[in-house]
Amino acid sequence: MKFLATLISLTLFCTPISAQQLIFGIGYSDFSEGSALDAQSFSIEYVGKPFREVGRLSVSLSAIASFDDEDNTFVGVGITNLYDFTDRWFAELSFMPGVYLEGNPLNDLGNTLEFRSLLGLGFRVTETSAISLAFDHKSNAGISTRNPGVNTLALRYHYNF
Repeated sequence: MKFLATLISLTLFCTPISAQQLIFGIGYSDFSEGSALDAQSFSIEYVGKPFREVGRLSVSLSAIASFDDEDNTFVGVGITNLYDFTDRWFAELSFMPGVYLEGNPLNDLGNTLEFRSLLGLGFRVTETSAISLAFDHKSNAGISTRNPGVNTLALRYHYNF
């Protein structure tokens, strides 16, 4: 139920923004804390049309909702940078502050405010679809005395509007 409510909220929040792409990811989250429970993860990300383009680099507003099988949830909003190496190959870099809610107390990251940074490499399969492999890290950047962090490796499907 929490998943459905968050997904609906994210969809409603993003509706006024002109859509550029939706990204669906599946991956594995490795929590740095020794007693934490690692988990399989799922994410849905919304990237708006670029508001700045310089050569092969584009910058867009974006939002994400990610969940895992330990009931941990992250919802964030931020900036996504996309760099086109060729017509098919690209790199993505994003930074999104957001709200992290641990479903399992062992997976506490130290704060409700957490920051997600992502680095990915992708390949455009068609004009409207691409796949990427991405690494992301969530932590509170030391604003809390506890800051164990979590790393996720994900395979992502991009659908361009």
